[in-house]
Amino acid sequence: MAIFPQTRTRAPALPPTLPRLPSLRYLGPNWYATVMGTAIVATAGASLPVQVPGLRAACVVVWALSAVLLAVLLLARAGHWILHPDQARAHLLDPAVAPFYGCLSMALLAVGAGTLVVGRDVVGHPAAVAVDAVLFVLGTVTGLAAAVAIPYLMVVRHRPAPGTASPVWLLPLVAPMVSAAVGPLLVPELPPGQWREALLLGCYAMFGLSLLATLVVVPLVLGTLLHRGPLPLALTPTLFLVLGPLGQSTTAVNQLADVAPGAVSAPYASASGAFAVLYGVPVMGFALLWLALSTAMVVRAARRGMGFTMTWWGFTFPVGTCVTGAAGLARHTGLHAFTWLSVALYALLVTAWAVAGVRTLRGLAGGALLAAPLPLRPETARTT
Repeated sequence: MAIFPQTRTRAPALPPTLPRLPSLRYLGPNWYATVMGTAIVATAGASLPVQVPGLRAACVVVWALSAVLLAVLLLARAGHWILHPDQARAHLLDPAVAPFYGCLSMALLAVGAGTLVVGRDVVGHPAAVAVDAVLFVLGTVTGLAAAVAIPYLMVVRHRPAPGTASPVWLLPLVAPMVSAAVGPLLVPELPPGQWREALLLGCYAMFGLSLLATLVVVPLVLGTLLHRGPLPLALTPTLFLVLGPLGQSTTAVNQLADVAPGAVSAPYASASGAFAVLYGVPVMGFALLWLALSTAMVVRAARRGMGFTMTWWGFTFPVGTCVTGAAGLARHTGLHAFTWLSVALYALLVTAWAVAGVRTLRGLAGGALLAAPLPLRPETARTT
């Protein structure tokens, strides 16, 4: 089962020289979530403020897997656009699918960050910096384009009805926040002076861009839940997507505070450290509240027959951003509570990643995940 509804369309006839690959027809941009969810397991594991024997080596293996997944999906998505352009355009014009184009940016950024954080153990530091720089630029440009293009399409083409806001709407808006969170890794690699300061402040600008947009959308999502009731069973896991901008913004301010002393003057550098704590602690508190609410809704949906769909990958990357956010707060506050919070969240992340990965492989083997999507089953009762 796919994670979004759409109408079935007949595949156009292809010239005899082009092979027909029906398995690519319904390969949507949501598949980049597998790359994001895998890469964050590596980077979050490396960020933990505790030493676990063998964890670093395991993170390197997971990073390599995410890099392979990214390469395969980039090729497969290119084939999707070449062989099935009608379906590709239909995805852009579908309000349930178009926001997933933000996942491409985040997949590029996540793999790039993983390359510099753990992949350097394999490829060496200079190569890791080069790979991360290329993927950071590509991911940032793609993310900023999605942050403008998808809302534009929603206004002029999609025209969603009032009260239909979905957590999926956050995907193109949170992409610049991912750039803000991973960009600081490259700040020390730049020459001191203008270049470092420009990248640092550029990351703060993307932090603000994404944060303000998130503050607009999250109340709409909560209003939809309160006035229209639970999401369809298959879409219930998308509630975890709200954790993405919360955890990622906490990660961003802590990462920026780490590199600010080498990029800006002392008053601003010390202010960055204070802001990391004063912003990060309250936001992490709200993230834990939303995690508890989302978990309760998922348990409810599971008891009503929620089956596996690709939305289950929503349990991975957003939770991973909370791991890195909690780890950053542990660094800047010295509180053991944040250390153990990051460890507990990482255990949840690894469990969710393993379950989603196994179920995805099973769905691919059976052909269900690449078949034409079926209509979603709505919730019909709010109080039962």
